[in-house]
Amino acid sequence: MARREVTRTRKNTDGDILALCNSGKFWSPRQKSSAISDIENGRHSYYVSEGFREVDIHVAEGPSGKYLRTDPDTTTSNNLDDLPGC
Repeated sequence: MARREVTRTRKNTDGDILALCNSGKFWSPRQKSSAISDIENGRHSYYVSEGFREVDIHVAEGPSGKYLRTDPDTTTSNNLDDLPGC
């Protein structure tokens, strides 16, 4: 299993995450459905760096189905929604 750092995200016009990205990495961009499958099946994990801390990306279940998110905390710097586009 590889740990993949996410530095950017692709979003639709509603702000929903469509893909995880890290420029120059062979796996980037990784479509949301593939990233969800990777996480659920233990193939790969994804994270956002916040200084010296790694914040894991998890799969959550919402009214419209599964989506990707980080755990809520006191900062917005590790939120997928706040990352630049790719």
